[in-house]
Parts: sequence; C-alpha cells; structure tokens
Amino acid sequence: MVEQLAVVWDFNPVLVNIFGFEIRYYSLMWAAALLVGAWIFGYFCKKEGKSQELADSAFLYIALGTMIGARVGHCLFYEPEYYLFKPWAIITEIRNGGLASHGATIGIIVAIWLCSRKNRVPVMWMTDRLGVIAPISGALIRLGNLFNSEIYGDVTSLPWGFVFELRGETEPKHPTQLYEALSY
Repeated sequence: MVEQLAVVWDFNPVLVNIFGFEIRYYSLMWAAALLVGAWIFGYFCKKEGKSQELADSAFLYIALGTMIGARVGHCLFYEPEYYLFKPWAIITEIRNGGLASHGATIGIIVAIWLCSRKNRVPVMWMTDRLGVIAPISGALIRLGNLFNSEIYGDVTSLPWGFVFELRGETEPKHPTQLYEALSY
C-alpha cells in the first residue's frame, strides 16, 4: 500500500494569549493588509502631489468600510435569521467570528465613494490606485484563513493536500486559501 502524501496542518492560530485575550495570526494578516495598503496609497498620494490628509482620510474610510462591511455582510448573508432578531450581537458577539469578503467589498465601494466626495477626488482616481492594493490585501487575508484552518476545499489526492487537524479533518483537502492567495 502506498502512503498518500499530504501536508499535516496542525498550526496553532493564536499568536499570543494575554490574560485570556487571544491575538491571532488572522488578525495580524488583516492588520498587515490595512497597513501595507495605507503605505502604498500614501506613496501614490505623495508621488502625485496629493495631500497626506487624503491618504489619512482614505485609510480611515476604507478600514472602517472593510471591517463594517465584512462583519455586517457575514451576519446578513450567512445568519440573517439570528442577527435580524439580535442586531446587537453583530457587535457584542464579534469574538465568535464571522467576516465575509463580499461584505467587505461592498463596504469598500461605499467607503471609496464617501471618501472621494469628502476629499473632492474622482472615484476613478482612487479605484485606480486601490486596484494595486486589493490583490495584496486579499492574499494576506487568505493566508490568515490558512492560519485559522478555514475556507478549505474538497478532498484531494494531490500531494499538496492539507489535512486540517485543527478542524478534525483526517483526509487531505485542497488548500483553497493558498490557491486564492496565489491567484491574487
């Protein structure tokens, strides 16, 4: 009998635990995505003679739009029956998880529009520059999904399949997080 090759993924998603408060690699990847995005957008602003205030404003709007959109998107797309009857749980139960990238996308679009209006900058100017940042941010966040052992694919016999032990899996699964991160 031939032993199937696979990556046994038993990665602890917690970076550090401080008095019961966990900081996870997933959070670190989100922070990295926002900070790298802010740095790149700030570079574009400086290079093109735009103000630092525009860069700061864009960071604030887009960070809030991303986080609010991701959380509300998860709550409304995946568990509307629960959150519509307990709307305060959207905020109070955030430690239970739940973010949706398509909700984040909607939040970012709204944030770009609002920031563009406030700063009197064409929406297309902002989206052109953010188009460089989006795939980098997406790749970082998908790596966070890998660290959390979530959003993986079906069973595979390919040698790069991952056995996600943290989730109780015993068969290799497609590491779709890596596929997505590489495709970005």
